[in-house]
This record gives sequence, structure tokens and C-alpha cells, in this order.
Amino acid sequence: MKKWTLYSMTILSLMLLTSCEAIETIFKAGMWWGIILVVGVVGILLWLFSRGKNS
Repeated sequence: MKKWTLYSMTILSLMLLTSCEAIETIFKAGMWWGIILVVGVVGILLWLFSRGKNS
């Protein structure tokens, strides 16, 4: 059932969005995930380095 839901949502979005809008949406989502991941990795690295200096 989930497979049909995914297919129907994909087809619906392809019908409603033009190609430029669809690509813009994909890149916006990708950009935000990239920013979140980079901030998370930098935060973890800073935490590890500060933890290592205190010990």
C-alpha cells in the first residue's frame, strides 16, 4: 500500500509542478539537508576537539 501512495504522490507532483518548479524544490531540499549536515559535523568535530584538550 505504501508503494502505491509513493507512486501516486510522485505522479501527482509531476502533473502539478512544471519541470523547473520540481527541480527547484529538489535543490532547495538538498541545500537545507546539506547545511544541516555540515553544521552537525562541524559541531561534533568541535565537541570532540574540545573534549580531547580538557582530558
